[in-house]
Amino acid sequence: MKSPLAATLSLLAGLAIMAGSGQLLADPIASSAKPLALRSIMKDLGKNAQAITEGISHEDWPQVEKAALLIADHPQPPLSEKMRIMSFAGTRIGKFKSYDGETHDAARTVAKAAKAGEGEGVILAFQKLQTACHNCHREFRKPLIEHFYEGR
Repeated sequence: MKSPLAATLSLLAGLAIMAGSGQLLADPIASSAKPLALRSIMKDLGKNAQAITEGISHEDWPQVEKAALLIADHPQPPLSEKMRIMSFAGTRIGKFKSYDGETHDAARTVAKAAKAGEGEGVILAFQKLQTACHNCHREFRKPLIEHFYEGR
């Protein structure tokens, strides 16, 4: 059995270690919060965009079509997360939704051109898809990351 002094010293040492690592002062809600589902969705969208690029380079139109449809019909975040994102976007939510709509439309056009085997049409539509992604990322990515991840 430890003496009271040894127990106190052990407790103080543990608290010092926790404080040094930031655990004691960390916001328990923020530290236990999972990443947004949007992050996983975006990673999958990126993988699908890479699959389109690879498919274009190999003229593998079925691969391009499949990846484009996965982008066009990508999953949506849960409703509670959508509400948080909408709150974050505020008055810019219309622009955010507009970029998402452009992405869906361009991806469907890529898929349609790929199904028809129209390489040039695929490339032109893919440029529009990438432009829509780039525009949204340029306007929203950094502020969203700062708000939901770094601002905690």
